[in-house]
Amino acid sequence: MRDFRDAKLMAKTLRQALADRDISLTHSETLEIVARQFGLDQWNMLSAKIEEAGASRSVIGIEPPMPIFRIFSVEKAMEFYCGFLGFRLDWEHRFGENFPLYCQVSRDGMALHLSEHSGDASPGAKAFVRVANVRAYHAELSGKDYRYMKPGVEEAPWGLEMTVTDPFSNRIAFCEQT
Repeated sequence: MRDFRDAKLMAKTLRQALADRDISLTHSETLEIVARQFGLDQWNMLSAKIEEAGASRSVIGIEPPMPIFRIFSVEKAMEFYCGFLGFRLDWEHRFGENFPLYCQVSRDGMALHLSEHSGDASPGAKAFVRVANVRAYHAELSGKDYRYMKPGVEEAPWGLEMTVTDPFSNRIAFCEQT
């Protein structure tokens, strides 16, 4: 999975893809486009963020895990994750026509992989996700009046928690730690 630290590679890939379509941009122009895709006004800001991330990493470079949730229906998964939870579909992959889907959905700083492949994950998994304002997210979801999920907010010893369950019994606990 690519993130902001891959910005230069992303710019190079974008420039080549555009060149294949007879659209000519400089490397600097594609860097500026990639910076805007990450929500920053200019490349210099993204470059500083990349430099800061590199300075704070250990030699080993362990990163947060990428949860993989097993799904059985692409339509139901997209309805739940993109429609209800407000995630966006970042990319999808199939080995060919009529093959299972493997994709990434994300929102804010959270990314999640969804897979139709039987060996990738077992249904019924759970992910714990820290959020800054669980009540605001709860209000957003309640306003959607999704017919299959009406989550509540519960007080736990570790904070306020809202758990949602997808159509395949996978759970995400969104927690505002106090």
